[in-house]
Amino acid sequence: MKTDELVQELEEVTEELISKGGGKAGKVLVVGCSSSEVLGNKIGTGGSLKLAGALVGALQKVCRKHKMILAAQCCEHLNRALVVDQKAMEKFGWQEVTVRPVEHAGGAFATQMYNSLEHPAVVEEIKADMGLDIGQTLIGMHLKRVAVPVRLSRKKLGDAVLTAAYTRPPLIGGERAVYR
Repeated sequence: MKTDELVQELEEVTEELISKGGGKAGKVLVVGCSSSEVLGNKIGTGGSLKLAGALVGALQKVCRKHKMILAAQCCEHLNRALVVDQKAMEKFGWQEVTVRPVEHAGGAFATQMYNSLEHPAVVEEIKADMGLDIGQTLIGMHLKRVAVPVRLSRKKLGDAVLTAAYTRPPLIGGERAVYR
């Protein structure tokens, strides 16, 4: 599949997630992406900086349109830390860590996100409002409670499995509680 087709498909599924998940200005979208999996390889074995850069650009375009904040998850080698814009880090009080992702320690996707930002920062953890997992990268640790699965119209991006969720506040108090 051509890169421009993958970019178009990613824009479409991201729009679908935002629509179904109630995304709006100021909300945080966490994305984990294995360019290896998109290309049909085992995660971490055959990524592409070129493809990753195009996918980052597509996500940034959609997030800019909705005035949402994008966080890109690094791979396991960096403990799934996240690349964000420094302003977002400061706004939310996220803990910065001293590392710069590279293709084989952080992953192509996080590396390209880092390279695309004027003032990049890497943070240890966040609690995002919604998430998109491209290639089973395990983004769940960075979602707020309670995650609600979103069934997207597309199940894969290239060869990578897509998993998506938005979050809602926990319902507490039992059957007599009044929620709204």
